[in-house]
Amino acid sequence: MTTHKTGTREEWLAARLELLADEKELTRHSDMLAQRRQELPWVRIDKDYSFETDDGSASLIDLFNGRSQLLVYHFMFGPDYTAGCPSCSSIADGFNGIVVHLEHHDVAFAAVSRAPLAKLQVFKERMGWSFPWASSFGSDFNRDFSVWFTKEEQRDGGIEYNFHREAPMPQPLAGRSVQEWQLRGSEGPVAQIAAMTGTDVATYTRDRPGLSAFVLQDGAVYHTYSSFARGLDGVWGMYQWLDRAPLGRNENGVWWRRHDEYGRG
Repeated sequence: MTTHKTGTREEWLAARLELLADEKELTRHSDMLAQRRQELPWVRIDKDYSFETDDGSASLIDLFNGRSQLLVYHFMFGPDYTAGCPSCSSIADGFNGIVVHLEHHDVAFAAVSRAPLAKLQVFKERMGWSFPWASSFGSDFNRDFSVWFTKEEQRDGGIEYNFHREAPMPQPLAGRSVQEWQLRGSEGPVAQIAAMTGTDVATYTRDRPGLSAFVLQDGAVYHTYSSFARGLDGVWGMYQWLDRAPLGRNENGVWWRRHDEYGRG
């Protein structure tokens, strides 16, 4: 027998209407925040960035593909990864199908990762995705937009991610191998995900997830917005559904997998 509170349909409706008032207030607040995002000052990008795409070498302007706006998802897939981050992969499952709609609303979309293009193409085919995915290998793009950091910054506490500076990474943690982390009882959530990308914790966490927005006007590109970490919750589609499920997120550690890995082992 359930231990959750139960009631009559009338009691449910009364509680639901009370919740609806708060949901509507949240929607209004969300609309206000969207407006404030659009009102942020634009920062002109004068630096040249080079990417490798399915169509060859490309500049940042090329990623707009004839449109005036560009959304970039910073997908965690470093050169040393053997597969894309499973969390980013879950997010990508959610945005893969909407790109065509964005493109017909004057908004281009591209995922960008530091891994060489050949690695991205193999993984993209495995996942069955169709969205544009560019490699920034050898470019400063990820570093300039605060989603990639050096070993020295990691060691010395020089990482500034999600608009705050992080403490130095403990050296014993940074030195652990994937095999050490895979020993039962010794892996934390980050280590578990690092192992799923074929790397150790230090290597995995030098790349970070994020979203950046750009606009093209009169031949000039401007950076308009960026979001990181929990700021990406709104584009992680599965969580929007789970937040409306009876038990919510109901999480205990890392439960998600790349979509072709469920049921393995």
